Amino acid sequence: MSVPVLDRHEVKRKYDPEQTKRNIIEIATAEFAAMGLSGARVDAIAERTSTTKRMLYYYFGSKEGLYEAVIDEAYGKIRALEQALRLEAMEPREGLCRLVEFTFDFHDTQRDFVQLIAGENISGGTHAGHLKAFKARNSSVVKTISNLIGRGIAAKVFRDDVEPVDLHLMISSLCFYRVSNRHTFAMAFGRDPAGPRLRVRHRAMIVDTILRFMAR
Repeated sequence: MSVPVLDRHEVKRKYDPEQTKRNIIEIATAEFAAMGLSGARVDAIAERTSTTKRMLYYYFGSKEGLYEAVIDEAYGKIRALEQALRLEAMEPREGLCRLVEFTFDFHDTQRDFVQLIAGENISGGTHAGHLKAFKARNSSVVKTISNLIGRGIAAKVFRDDVEPVDLHLMISSLCFYRVSNRHTFAMAFGRDPAGPRLRVRHRAMIVDTILRFMAR
């Protein structure tokens, strides 16, 4: 597909290119999370962002290009927020506790993220694999956890036989499942994991689970 050239009327509306792209990605995130790549409509995204299909293709090249930009932004957001926690300035147990709390809260409140990533995994992670910097972007969380574990081992508060990426998997799994599977879980067991009472209990339970697992 050739890249469209914006006409002068579209350029006039485009006051801030970067802000326009951010707005498109924000709306597209909700559309792709709800409908998936195949079901999402570029027309709907353009309408909700007060732009045009031509403008979307100008910025992102194709529907798939926009979807990949959404995936990249979704992972970039959580990784940037993790770095902003400044866990390296905390004691190891405090830092790990804060990381788990953050991960829980992020998945609990950013449900489009959960739906988006679940959908991408159903499709085999194909589009995430197209992102050149995907591995590098996500390496920061492993480095953060590695630092926490190393300092915890030195302080004799953490066990020394856990791989950082395995701990990340454990934390993410516990926080992700209760959101991704909340509807079938509620139907099967009569309890909505996202309800306010269970939310508080699950948050404390997951923090306690991780800290006990890592305890020396």
